[in-house]
Amino acid sequence: MVTRLGFLGVIARLFMWAFLLGLAVVVLYPLLWMVLNGFKTNAELFGNPFALPTHLSFDNYRDAWNRGVSNYLVTSVLVTVTSTIATVFISAWAAYGLTRVNIPLNKVLTAVILGGLMLTPTVALVPLVRMFQAMGLYNSFWALLILYTAFRVPFTTFLIRAYMIDLPREVDEAAQIDGAGRWSAFWRIILPMCKPIITSTVLLHVLFAWNEYLFAMVFTNGSDIQTLPVGLTSLMSKHGTDFPVVFAGMAIAAVPVVLLFLFGQRYIVKGLADGIGK
Repeated sequence: MVTRLGFLGVIARLFMWAFLLGLAVVVLYPLLWMVLNGFKTNAELFGNPFALPTHLSFDNYRDAWNRGVSNYLVTSVLVTVTSTIATVFISAWAAYGLTRVNIPLNKVLTAVILGGLMLTPTVALVPLVRMFQAMGLYNSFWALLILYTAFRVPFTTFLIRAYMIDLPREVDEAAQIDGAGRWSAFWRIILPMCKPIITSTVLLHVLFAWNEYLFAMVFTNGSDIQTLPVGLTSLMSKHGTDFPVVFAGMAIAAVPVVLLFLFGQRYIVKGLADGIGK
């Protein structure tokens, strides 16, 4: 009986490893295929799109970089970094107020903030376009910064609030006895204790802002402030017959996100498990 159970356990592990290996191939092969096609010529690509390139030449990557990918990359980095800082800071401060401070209508404010989760971007596009045009912010860096921050604050606040709820109240009382104010307690004590969920929300927002397309397409119509998703679409429309250059641009855009995911995946899982699990 023991031998039979051990045999079944070995079979189960083999099936699990086979499944994980197949999943890894399904996920990694398209990325590798895209990178390798960036080294080919048009003749090689159309001749056999699944074959290895005959030689490794970075001319396509250089052409993609010079045709605007460098500008798109800088814009995406600026928008992503600034909106991430603004979103996480505002959300953490809001979560602190909702969980650690006795304010009037606390539950009503929580419901209003979390109600933002039900607002879809497509519904608000027309009034937002008119509002930003009236404010002189349309087709500007500030439009994307405000939109990315505003539409992600409810979700980020929800995650951080779920984590802060179970933090011991004795920490706040000890900080008050030591003479620390609200700001000092938040910045020096509560925020460091929320490091796992803060890290998770940072990574989640970076993935959102880096890949967001709808707002970037509607609220920017100049090549100087286009982000990578919109810029790559423009690159495809302008150089659609030069597919290796397009693949090279897509590979350049994917590298930062892949590296971020590889180095930050355990923080995402741990932070979300600690936050939502509570």
